[in-house]
Amino acid sequence: MNKAELIEAIASNAKLSKADAKRALDAFVDTTTKALKKGDRVALVGFGSFSVSKRAARKGRNPQTGKEIKIPAKKVVRFKAGAELAGKVN
Repeated sequence: MNKAELIEAIASNAKLSKADAKRALDAFVDTTTKALKKGDRVALVGFGSFSVSKRAARKGRNPQTGKEIKIPAKKVVRFKAGAELAGKVN
């Protein structure tokens, strides 16, 4: 499902216009992004939680040449599904 399909599904399920559904989705994404950038955790009970964790620098290999390369440290976004969501999917 892409963003346009998600907006259409939200609009039909919540009986909103597509424009309102798009604004709501964009607001959710923007707010979540800002919270994660600050290092906060975003938890939606029954759905799951988004958090940021640090990945340490490490050594890797270029698969074409086999040459060792240095992969820098970075922050990554993690999502952990809630029990209710996991139960519905399985």
